[in-house]
Amino acid sequence: MAPSAGSPSTQPHDPAMNERSSNHERNGDSITQAEQDESAQASLAARASEPQNFTLRGVLLGLIIGIVVVFSNTYFGLQTGWISGMAMPSALIGFAVFKALESHLKMPFSPVENVLVQSVSGSVGTMPLGCGFVGVIPALEYLLHPDENGPLNISLGRLCLWAVGICLFGVVFAVPLRKEVIIREKLKFPTGTATALMIQVLHGGGEKAKMIKQDHSEQAPRRHSGEEDETQALISQDEEQSHNDARPVRSNDDSRSTATHVSRQRSYASPSADWKSDIRLLVLAFAGSTLYTIITYFIPQLRNLPILGPHMARTWLWTLNPSPAYVGQGIIMGPATTFHMLLGAIVGWGILSPLAKTKGWAPGEVSDWEKGSKGWILWVSLAIMLSDALVSLAWLIVRPLLKHAAPYVTPVLGKLGIGKWRSSKTASRPSHRGYSAVSSTDPSSTPLTETPSNPPGPSTKQRSQKDLDDDNDDIPDADAPPEHLVSTRSTLIMLAISLTLYILSIHLGFPNLMPFHLTLLALVLAVLLSILGVRALGETDLNPVSGISKITQLVFALLVPVHRNPNAVIVNLLAGAVSESGALQAGDLMQDLKTGHLLGAAPAAQFYGQIIGSVVGAAVSACVYRLYARTYVIGEGQFQVPTAYVWVYTARLVTGEGLPRMADVAAFWAAGVYVVLTVARLVGKGRGWKDLVPGGIAVAVGMYNTPNFTFARFIGGALAWWWTRWRGKGETRIVVLASGLILGEGLTSVVNLVLAHFGVPHL
Repeated sequence: MAPSAGSPSTQPHDPAMNERSSNHERNGDSITQAEQDESAQASLAARASEPQNFTLRGVLLGLIIGIVVVFSNTYFGLQTGWISGMAMPSALIGFAVFKALESHLKMPFSPVENVLVQSVSGSVGTMPLGCGFVGVIPALEYLLHPDENGPLNISLGRLCLWAVGICLFGVVFAVPLRKEVIIREKLKFPTGTATALMIQVLHGGGEKAKMIKQDHSEQAPRRHSGEEDETQALISQDEEQSHNDARPVRSNDDSRSTATHVSRQRSYASPSADWKSDIRLLVLAFAGSTLYTIITYFIPQLRNLPILGPHMARTWLWTLNPSPAYVGQGIIMGPATTFHMLLGAIVGWGILSPLAKTKGWAPGEVSDWEKGSKGWILWVSLAIMLSDALVSLAWLIVRPLLKHAAPYVTPVLGKLGIGKWRSSKTASRPSHRGYSAVSSTDPSSTPLTETPSNPPGPSTKQRSQKDLDDDNDDIPDADAPPEHLVSTRSTLIMLAISLTLYILSIHLGFPNLMPFHLTLLALVLAVLLSILGVRALGETDLNPVSGISKITQLVFALLVPVHRNPNAVIVNLLAGAVSESGALQAGDLMQDLKTGHLLGAAPAAQFYGQIIGSVVGAAVSACVYRLYARTYVIGEGQFQVPTAYVWVYTARLVTGEGLPRMADVAAFWAAGVYVVLTVARLVGKGRGWKDLVPGGIAVAVGMYNTPNFTFARFIGGALAWWWTRWRGKGETRIVVLASGLILGEGLTSVVNLVLAHFGVPHL
């Protein structure tokens, strides 16, 4: 059994000791468990009562960091559609700022206050996507045809009203989900867990910094905690420098490098060298990316280097954008995702684009969205995204049904002699410890299959022990005291406010375009689909907001066809935006609540911090978007808004508009292939070959983004592979590097924006 985070023990696996522990478990575990629960409850109550849970200084710093992230996310979102919440860098920056001001503080900066900082920062920083400013709004303003009653001219005031109106309801609806997915089911939420681990390390691992232990299977040492090791790797440093006795090993779950002897007790008494080193790396990366960004304003040719020759660059758009920020994005995305993106670029831009051009299916210029092969292959990528989303979301619905049906079906199958259906808990949960209730990488998470950790035909004794473990799984975590939870009264009040703002934002922001009953229907779909999004995020660390929005667009296309409503495309876009916003907000809050639960922060404080951050982030995002839109030509050149084209093409596809010649055939076959491949990825979770099956979203992104961005991201993914898998290092250092590269270019893009606004010439 791997030791829990912060434990100095690294004892080897001892079967005899496990047997003795199991005997002790059956004889006297109830007393030990009761004491542990009481200790956890006391720790949660003490930490939730700390005044640092909600402070003005923490909120203000979170807002400042979040606004920086808004500029960065708007810039990259308009270019490629990619954004990042920057939870871990926000925690690191918050710690560094207050550490520098330590001698001037009346109250020490505590872990629960750091939770507040990163919660507020994340809620601000994700608003460019949550409010549609990198997708739906550019589509409405620049890409609609006159026969679709577009394009729309939306004033800044209406943009702010729209943004504030849709930024809250997802947060409020997520509150009731917390008890189910975090307290009872103890879903993993890997980013939230990793952020908690980082905060624990930054604050020294003292009693007030350690994650609160609520391991209801602690007395079962035979269990393997692979996903705990995997998450812990996120905060591992270069142990050859700080711990000479570390020996990195390969994880059996997903081939990530983890360290069984590292990061358990990482110099908690003196962590200053680690965080100072991280900040120094962040600053250096930020400075280098800043310098590159300013240089590219005066020499814009650097954004498109013809690495495959001038002909390939001019004719087929095969260039490289050596942007440090896109390399950083690739580092964060990881090697598997960036390889799949490169595969999508090769298929889309290396095979389908020349084929469509030479066959006359896309007779325009390759770079033309309407008549060129750039627009033609977008239909193929869209079909891949839709099939991937439908299969993945269908599985999220079917799997709980299988789980609940298993206890009733198993006896019937046994009597018929058909075979043994694995128990519901085994079908839906892996072996785990503590908080890791569902893993996307553990082989035992694959339903209805036998694994080495659960061999067929166990002995009666083994089955009894497994049943005992499963009973432990059903024990909910201790929770914060009721006075520190979001009360029912507060939830109802915020629900009324958020629904009122939502309705006003639709009917005042887009008057006479969306009927009231469709406004309510969009809200209902958003709530239902956000539940699926939260569960997916908790299990896999991926919130399928893109797929969720496409499902809503599909439903609205069936209910609001073009021949019945001339505003059908606009209605379709708005409804999809509402679903995407709700799922994003709910998932963002749940990640933060997971972090807070692990460290004992007051959920109510996080909730109100999220509300403040969402409102401020919505207004700021509207202003930043308008600033970019007035300075640059949106839809051309540097800001081609590919995500906006995906939104519009989806609306046109599902509302019945004709496709380019032969695009329907290519899209049909691509969708069919990806139904099979997505099923294969779902079945193959935790198996070594799973990453070899290309992910639908990654391949689609590689298709609809031009190769210059994909090349840079692939370089970043290769660097991440070299650092974490080849050299066996922890991920924190390289994630900090990536964050600095992204924030440097994102924030410095404001300088380039000012230069462009005043007409400073290029060289």
